[in-house]
Formats: sequence, structure tokens, C-alpha cells
Amino acid sequence: MIRSLSLAVALTAVGLMAASARAADLPYTQTKNLVYAEVDGIGLVLDVFAPTGASNGLALVDVASGAFYSDRGKIEDHRRARMYDIFCGKGYTVFAVRPGSITKFSLGEMAKNMKDGVKWVKEHAGEYKVAPDRLGICGASAGGHLASLTAVTADDKLALKACGVFFPPTDFLDYHGVKVDDTTDLAKVDRLIRFAYPAGKNPASASELAAKLKEISPALCVTAKAPPFLIIHGDADPLVPLEQSKKLVAALEGAGVPVELIIKAGGAHPWPTIHEEVQVMADWFDKQLVKK
Repeated sequence: MIRSLSLAVALTAVGLMAASARAADLPYTQTKNLVYAEVDGIGLVLDVFAPTGASNGLALVDVASGAFYSDRGKIEDHRRARMYDIFCGKGYTVFAVRPGSITKFSLGEMAKNMKDGVKWVKEHAGEYKVAPDRLGICGASAGGHLASLTAVTADDKLALKACGVFFPPTDFLDYHGVKVDDTTDLAKVDRLIRFAYPAGKNPASASELAAKLKEISPALCVTAKAPPFLIIHGDADPLVPLEQSKKLVAALEGAGVPVELIIKAGGAHPWPTIHEEVQVMADWFDKQLVKK
């Protein structure tokens, strides 16, 4: 029994040492669950990934949401994509903001939560020694949608300097072959209604739904005040059609906003080597945010 206990203690110690070694090798330190806002008694939280190497004095807001759910697993998805390794390795401080989930919030409410997150980051910029006036935002899929919507609708106080997104939904009036207008049968668009309205609420008419969907469609909200965009999308995406990114590109170009679209040949949602494109995005943020 004594030998068994000793072995168990030894194995535990080895495990802890290995975990400590891995942590020491990471290019960041992580602070979890800082409350950035409160909505109806619910605390909204973010994680901070601070570079362990030299800081470049810049920050990125990472929208940690997938399928419009913002559980901690979404941060782990971004970790597996090496987002924090790559961004922090270049000196960025990354604020992984969780804007709530579709079970509680509509997409418009999540976008408001994201703006509260951006406000918090700007207000605490001095504490983290980052420039509040050179803030970038990024996200993928649902997070890409919310990053895009936040970027194109932010007022002057919350203005962002660059937005980099992967495969974002951008136009809910024409999405996955479903077009919404004044004649739409509401019984056939339950999912879109849930996007536009919090649980338990429904539109009074198809025209009301269309108006709400327009408000949460980044491609339909673009103005000349939008920041430069980098959009990366696979041409084999089974969940968010590539056409969604092309619509946002067209809207940004029409408003005179700099935009670049990278199409990943064979890319799904996501793809195994997406960290390579994360590196491309990190280099692009350098060009947008680092003072020359």
C-alpha cells in the first residue's frame, strides 16, 4: 500500500511538472473570467491572454463564440487554432470576449454585449499597457459575424481600427437559399426569428422580421466609417456559403473601405491547417495597427 501511494504521488508530481513546463513554454499568460458587463443579473466575462515576451503595445478583441454559443469550449477552439500562440507571440494582448449565447440573447443583444466588451478593453487599456485607439477585432463563424457587425456599427468612441474574420454569416435576408421579405411565411423561418428576437418573442409580421434581420446583417450595415477588413473563407464550406463573405466584400468596396478576401481552396468550416491563415491574419493586423 505504501509503495502504491508513493507511486501515485510520484506520478501526480510528474504530471504537475509536465503541465508547468507546458505553461512555461506558452507565449502568453491567461487570466480567466473577468467580468466586463452585467445584463439582467448575468455577468458577462472575458479572458485576457497577455504576451510573456515583448509586448507590441497593441490589443485584439477575440470574439469567442461559435454557432452563437459562447461557452468556454469556444476559447479552447481558438486555442487549438493557435490564435493565442500566434497573436501573443507577435506581442499582442488578446481579450477573448464571450458575448453570451443564443439560449439567452438575440444576435442584436450579443452585438451590444460585444460593444460593452470593446468599451471595457478601451477603458482598461492603461492597465494592460495597450493603445486604446489602435484596437483590432477578430472572430470566426458566429464570432466572425459578431466581430463584423461590431466593427461596422461601432460609434466614434468605440471605433475599431481593423477587423479580421473567418467565414462569417453577413446577410440574413438572403441566407442558405432562404430569402426574407414582406411575403415570407414566418412559420418556415424559425431559426432566423430566433436570431433576431430573444427567446419567447416573435415578430408581428414578415416585414418587421426583415427589418430586424437587416439590423444584424453586417453586409447590410456597412458605412464608409467601417475599418479595413480581412476576410478568409473556404470554398468548400458546408455551413456558411462563401457567397456570404463575397457580399460583405462588395458592400465594403462599395463604401470605399479597404478589404481583402482570401479564399482557401478546399477549405471547410474550418480546415486542419487553419493556423497558417491565422498567421496570415496576424501579419495583416501588424500592417493595420503597428505605427510606421
